[in-house]
Amino acid sequence: MMSSEELPPRERFDWFSDLVSREVIPSALSTECSADFEAKAAVLELGDVRVAKLGFSPLRSRRTPALIRRGDPEQYQLGLMHAGAASFSQHRNDCGVGAGDFVLWDTSRPSDAEIPVYGGSAGLLMLQLPRNALPLHDRHVDRLLASRIPGDRGTAAVLAAFLRSLEAHAAQCTRPEQERLGSVAVDLLAASLAQGLDVEEQLSAEVRTQAVVRRIHAFIEDHLGDPDLTPATIAAVHHISVRTLHQFFRGTGETVQARIRRRRLERCRAELGKTGLLVHPVAVIAARWGFSGPAVFSRSFREAYGVSPTEFRALSVKETRAHRTLR
Repeated sequence: MMSSEELPPRERFDWFSDLVSREVIPSALSTECSADFEAKAAVLELGDVRVAKLGFSPLRSRRTPALIRRGDPEQYQLGLMHAGAASFSQHRNDCGVGAGDFVLWDTSRPSDAEIPVYGGSAGLLMLQLPRNALPLHDRHVDRLLASRIPGDRGTAAVLAAFLRSLEAHAAQCTRPEQERLGSVAVDLLAASLAQGLDVEEQLSAEVRTQAVVRRIHAFIEDHLGDPDLTPATIAAVHHISVRTLHQFFRGTGETVQARIRRRRLERCRAELGKTGLLVHPVAVIAARWGFSGPAVFSRSFREAYGVSPTEFRALSVKETRAHRTLR
């Protein structure tokens, strides 16, 4: 992570302007906060795809024809706002976005973006990809440039969660793994845009399938606490047959039920290891994560971890207290 904190205040805005022009696209930046400007940035390379995390004080960014001639990576860039508010203009489209929203722009077209002073500092998680990597016709994508894309529904919600996960964990992956993660990000973006444009038939069968599978995984994560979470309910929500659902999981090494059970156990294990949750009985934690009863939970937990839930909690508390004593 690079930060302006290491520089004198008078140099911070110029540093960030140079960084944006070098790592994102040549842009004309201006700000009313030059005296107390703050910014930070981190970049993650995923093969032909890049994810950048930016945080910065209010500013305006303009991409003019002259700047496009000066340098154009010929990319689509997708921003996920995680703090603040912004307005965007491109290709006769205008929009305002806030935390949790996506906005898409094309580096080959003039654009105007502003983070207003009243909105406070902005936080942006940005996906940069070659334009030719997106399997959608330009004329369709143009309709979504500088348009607000809610990140809390459909495939866009899966993409938002995936990007946040990338930002948190992908740096520890190997280069081949990072390249595969970049491909997954592009597929999810394509599926999300196609869903919004109602042109999903343009996507390959593989991309459509992967998008559905990831929506299913996200649905399972969001509904682990529901005791009625079954293959039948999952299939019904996603408008597929139970047989098709099982086929999707055939190459993952575990069945649908096995994944649900494993993720429930992992959630319970995490809570049992927290000293701050000692007032919550084991049975309450088990019920919160969808187990039908204490006996079923205890048996499943012992099979997975070799100890009972109560024994695991006692060991975790003992280790935590010993660690605090050593400190």
